[in-house]
Amino acid sequence: MVTRSEHIASDILFEWLLRRGDTALILGHRVSEWCGHAPVLEEDIALANIALDLIGQSRLWLGYAGEVEDKGRGENELAYLRDAWHFRNVLLAEQPNGDFGNTLMRQFLIDAWQDALLEALKSSADERIAEIAVKAGKEVAYHLDRSSDLVIRLGDGTPESHRRMQDALDTLWPYVGEMFVADAVDEAMAEAGLAPDPQTLKPGWEETVAAVFKQATLTQPQSDFAHKGGLTGRHSEHLGHLLSEMQFLQRAYPGATW
Repeated sequence: MVTRSEHIASDILFEWLLRRGDTALILGHRVSEWCGHAPVLEEDIALANIALDLIGQSRLWLGYAGEVEDKGRGENELAYLRDAWHFRNVLLAEQPNGDFGNTLMRQFLIDAWQDALLEALKSSADERIAEIAVKAGKEVAYHLDRSSDLVIRLGDGTPESHRRMQDALDTLWPYVGEMFVADAVDEAMAEAGLAPDPQTLKPGWEETVAAVFKQATLTQPQSDFAHKGGLTGRHSEHLGHLLSEMQFLQRAYPGATW
């Protein structure tokens, strides 16, 4: 493998890294909102640890993005000093937690995608991307194993838990398509051998989710409609509310340090 400067323009790589870092950051913040509110203590601790994993992954991606941009912004500035239209996370990550079933379904859908993506990124021609993928991949593999098990247990559980899991799946399904839509950034990254074309990840993802839904006795929606825009800065109203909380301290006390 060789350095990224030999492969692609820095602005393309920067944009792609934001997509990775922002998705992990926003999902991590969403999951962290369960801290102290989960239905049982074990889940409270587990969700807090998953949130920490995701925010740690975000630090790696955003730290690299800051180096590529080379404008003096690091992980903290990129996380706390950008407005909603500058974020590049998938829309699914910013959707509200809802009930516990909704949170688990959102996590599972993203885990299955992230697992496939990180596995492919381990072969990236960019050494830094490959290194991050190896580290993050171990965490996401555990996240996927856990979320798969819980979706199955609740989907094939009581009539009430089944209903809630099916409702969550039906509600969130229109957001999954965005994860597999390729644009000029993705095409450039794929052509340079730095990342896979998102569309190539879909068959493996579909196989994973279909197997879990079968065991969970859940009916997979057949609609191909997909909400899009998050990867280019067009977000739902939910992101603005999330950022107002996440960024409050830095906005209220600029440059504050411990």
